Amino acid sequence: MAAERLVVIGGDAAGMSAASQARRLKGPDELEIIAFERGRFTSFSACGIPYWVGGEVEKRDDLVARTPEEHRARAIDLRMRTAVTEIDVAGQRVRTRDLDSGSGSWTGYDELVIATGARPVRPDLPGIDTPGVHGVQTLDDGQSLIDSLRATGGRRAVVVGAGYIGVEMAEALLHRGYGVTVLTRDAQPMATLDPDMGRLVRQAMDGMGITTVSGAEVTKILADDAGRLRAVATEDTEYPADVVVLGIGVTPQTALARAAGLPLGDHGGLLTDLSMRVRGYENIWAGGDCVEVLDLVSGRMRHIALGTHANKHGQIIGSNIGGGYGTFPGVVGTAVSKVCDLEIARTGLREKDARAAGRQFVTATIESTNSAGYYPGATPMTVKMLAERRTGKLLGVQIIGREGSAKRVDVAAVALTAGMTVEQMVSLDLGYAPPFSPVWDPVLVAARKAVTAVRASGG
Repeated sequence: MAAERLVVIGGDAAGMSAASQARRLKGPDELEIIAFERGRFTSFSACGIPYWVGGEVEKRDDLVARTPEEHRARAIDLRMRTAVTEIDVAGQRVRTRDLDSGSGSWTGYDELVIATGARPVRPDLPGIDTPGVHGVQTLDDGQSLIDSLRATGGRRAVVVGAGYIGVEMAEALLHRGYGVTVLTRDAQPMATLDPDMGRLVRQAMDGMGITTVSGAEVTKILADDAGRLRAVATEDTEYPADVVVLGIGVTPQTALARAAGLPLGDHGGLLTDLSMRVRGYENIWAGGDCVEVLDLVSGRMRHIALGTHANKHGQIIGSNIGGGYGTFPGVVGTAVSKVCDLEIARTGLREKDARAAGRQFVTATIESTNSAGYYPGATPMTVKMLAERRTGKLLGVQIIGREGSAKRVDVAAVALTAGMTVEQMVSLDLGYAPPFSPVWDPVLVAARKAVTAVRASGG
């Protein structure tokens, strides 16, 4: 009996995790695996690119978890620089094109995994293709930016967008010795936080020498007479630039899926069931940045591009294809980042998310320290907590502080997943010693204040 064939579109986290897990469960005699990747690298950490650009990570290859050769040694037929241009669902085949030779062919499949990832938002602006304007999503993007930084004689950088990528790239450019201006159309940087917490990020960035301009709508990229990058223009003024980095966010890369008639959600991502099978299709699976996932707190579908989720999706898909069983129930929206020594964390809902979900809530914000106040090196930390007004159920947490602050959000992520109330959180048995925490951990102090707010609201 001939082996079944698994075809994987995409050679990064979700796709190769799926291929590798399926191979662990089924040998080549049972399952042939062919994977197509349009780029030159596989299984790399896109999240690490800002730290490579900034110099904390020394070499590009340090970001590669597994090379094409290592995948092939595990009996995975990995074909690099090969783009999938069409999915024929009825015929159970995909059309591919070799990006170097231009030749094309069809490959049939019994099982198909779509792991096409996401692409950086690149606004349709005059001058957007001027040399020196960079998006940052792949290792090739990172190398192109580093090459540009080495080649330019100037030291003025403009970052467009102030989300996770924007602030991380601002830090990287600062480390490179650039004067950095961050342009954001929002009132504060880090729109993934509530504005009052974003204001703390802005104040810290100002103290680092990063200029943040709010309410800035970029209208065009300007070049000089020789075609060299000169400035970024907004409706009001111009910001001189020798290099521009786009940190506006990403969108699911699902043009192939859309053309094939596969189901997409409101955010443009593929829709799957709990097993990561594309809804309505028995032998098509999808995972990673090209899918939408269930937000367990709001009950709505979201697009969240994170390597943690992508690897889990791939493991689940590979297990199910290989004869095992796995599900991905959803997320609570946990994310951490930093800009220089400032740590930023959030999980669950922001105020506007809670309102959009029709939830009545209270908030509690506290100031504490990352260790006992008397311990040398203690630094301030701000924790904001949202709780449902009637039930006291935890809805979200945001944390801003220095060393040891961000990962405290994991306590809140577990509490959200477990459906805990803020009153239950107050009694959590967390680790304590003066170098690590005050006797009342800041998360528990915030929970205690949230309990008071819930009771005062009549909950």
